[in-house]
Amino acid sequence: MARLITLVENDESAARTIIPAIYAETGRAHLIGVTGSPGSGKSTLVNEMAKTLRASDHKVGIVAVDPSSPFTGGALLGDRVRMQDLSGDNGVFIRSMASRGSLGGLARTTGNVVRLLDAAGYDRILIETVGAGQAEVDIAAAAHTTLVIEAPGMGDEIQTIKAGILEIADILVVNKADRPGADRTVRALKAMLQMGAGGRNGQRMMHHGQEMGLMGVGDNGPESQGFPHGSWRVPVKVTVATEGKGIGDLVASVSSHLTRLRATGEWQARELARSRQEVGQLLREEFISRLTMSVPTDTREQVIASVAARKLDPYAAVDRLFAEAT
Repeated sequence: MARLITLVENDESAARTIIPAIYAETGRAHLIGVTGSPGSGKSTLVNEMAKTLRASDHKVGIVAVDPSSPFTGGALLGDRVRMQDLSGDNGVFIRSMASRGSLGGLARTTGNVVRLLDAAGYDRILIETVGAGQAEVDIAAAAHTTLVIEAPGMGDEIQTIKAGILEIADILVVNKADRPGADRTVRALKAMLQMGAGGRNGQRMMHHGQEMGLMGVGDNGPESQGFPHGSWRVPVKVTVATEGKGIGDLVASVSSHLTRLRATGEWQARELARSRQEVGQLLREEFISRLTMSVPTDTREQVIASVAARKLDPYAAVDRLFAEAT
């Protein structure tokens, strides 16, 4: 598995051979995205969730994306250090990935790594994003269930408004709830959910041009009660991951969301949205690759230099490069 993952990460031609060979065996795993600001305790939470899922005999894959250095391209891959207590369990596979400059909180090849784990029989796959704070909405297109993690005293309630992070959450989690101000954070998040309920309940949101499910919102009560068919009440869960507190309740909520996805057809809708997003990304990459191969480097650099010198505007530059490519 580790060798296959390395191949699809580093060799595009290998990925084009490996992924088609296993693709028909994918689509079974429940993909659980975990995002939130640095310091909110995502890795510890993922670690504890994996233990709870293993207690129910699930095979668990963990894909943790760490930020790359803008200078060396390397990454600490610190989740391998944080999750050492899972390393002896054959029912858990942990892979840390460097983001390699990709924005949105995921690495470019995260989807392929998840597929390999899916095909290998890992039925619960936890995808932990970089943790940059305000740009990590790509996870909404990559996961069936998205957890947004907050922590008291970090100003995260404001960040969720600024970033649009609130809209991608299927479950909100206030971690480190033993800290002062946890109750205030919970109240603030519930208030924001209530403020948005009228305009978003049962509607759809657009994410990078793709339809993503955005369900009804409410408080911490039973997620399925009192809402119309196909809706979802976004709960606010409270945890202290370092002590394992609240993890069982959180995992139960994740399971409840999975049940709702399958019962309402939203599972298929999210699969369609993810496929649309991925095919679009591959098309863009293929187009840029073919353009790069068909237009000489010197020509491209001359056009760019003309734009920098204000002799050519960017639209005219694109037109010229298109003409060169065709």
